[in-house]
Amino acid sequence: MRTFVYPARFEHGDKPGVLVITFRDFSEAITQGKGERDALWQAADCLEEAIAGRIAGGRAIPKASRAARGERPIPVPAPMAAKAALYLAMAEAGMTNVQLARKLGCDEKEVRRMLDPRHPTKLPRIKEALDVFGKSLVVSVKEAA
Repeated sequence: MRTFVYPARFEHGDKPGVLVITFRDFSEAITQGKGERDALWQAADCLEEAIAGRIAGGRAIPKASRAARGERPIPVPAPMAAKAALYLAMAEAGMTNVQLARKLGCDEKEVRRMLDPRHPTKLPRIKEALDVFGKSLVVSVKEAA
């Protein structure tokens, strides 16, 4: 099972109350927030953008490392995690958009939209696409930090 929860390091910035957030698994992902609540929100947003950039650029999405001492786990928002899972399943199977569209009985542009980080694809449709690969979409809920 692949999860989309990545470790982040929160360090005090140059200004009082500012936290700088970095992700070991994504060297390009760095952000900051004012205070704990804002920093957590900014971290999730930054991580989502890093994943979106990898999908849009056709680049690999790394497996999440285990959080080390001093790091906090940050989950990728569910819609982006689902798109990332589909992107990875297609790459693993070597399947093109056209081939997946045929299997789903839809137009290729619908598959393109499913993989588009900016398109608001509904989770049930991504679940249908993941079914083609024998994958199931699992969403969990836990208490916020």
